[in-house]
Amino acid sequence: MKIALIQMNSQPNRDHNLAEVARLLNLAVAFGKPDLIVLPEHFDWTGGTPAERQKAADLVPGGAAYELVRRFAERHQVWIHAGSLLERNLSDPRIFNTTVVFAPSGRQVGLYRKIHLFDIIAPDGKQYLESATVAPGDSLLIYEVGGLRIACAICYDLRFSRLFDRLASLGVDVFILPAAFTRQTGKDHWEVLCRARAIEFQAYFVACGQCGSYPGPDGEDRFAFGQSMVCDPWGHVIARAGNTPEVLTAVLDRERIRQVREGIPMASHRVRLDGMEVVEAR
Repeated sequence: MKIALIQMNSQPNRDHNLAEVARLLNLAVAFGKPDLIVLPEHFDWTGGTPAERQKAADLVPGGAAYELVRRFAERHQVWIHAGSLLERNLSDPRIFNTTVVFAPSGRQVGLYRKIHLFDIIAPDGKQYLESATVAPGDSLLIYEVGGLRIACAICYDLRFSRLFDRLASLGVDVFILPAAFTRQTGKDHWEVLCRARAIEFQAYFVACGQCGSYPGPDGEDRFAFGQSMVCDPWGHVIARAGNTPEVLTAVLDRERIRQVREGIPMASHRVRLDGMEVVEAR
């Protein structure tokens, strides 16, 4: 299966971002149409103040970003894993950070709302408080393309291995992670975590990120790490982007998954630990 990752430098400007999405989507299909296109986290809006983010949240279905991607999938007969967009929440002042998956018919196959919210203090002292404006999701999503079972996660989810363990237990072959990793955390953790998830669960890991700078809530520039990548089930990085907007392509091979899983049959070796006695020696 051929995939294309679209790395972006989104801004707190929907018109600008959607124009860039359209340009890069067209570029992705111009040189040999992929089976699946992946967009990054917050492709429709990145940065700005909490109030601006809440105001920018749009309808799912029916919003401008949603409709642009849906129509493109239908027009070009291609699967699209639509990174994440800001989804208006009709029952809560907080919004959702939402992945939407479209089939080549333009049909919405499903959606995943980010579960783990990014509430941290970065090494430079800047605070990120996603939960102040975003409500967590409460369900997982797996879908199938070309005989491969694909699971959804978003950005900060990457750090929580139990999420991927749960998804792997359901026979997942590919994890897709739209992200907007910070430069400071990304330089130390991004590749390590992406490769680790691929190795420990013997699956392809597709990580599609934001890059470059954008204005934060205090008006100062913040920086996304870029370096979108695809890791194979052995943990090899088979495709990697740089630090600017671009389209990155890779081929996912079912035979490679089979080889790795037969060579080290972890699924049959896995031991259930729930309920096992823990002895704390003193």
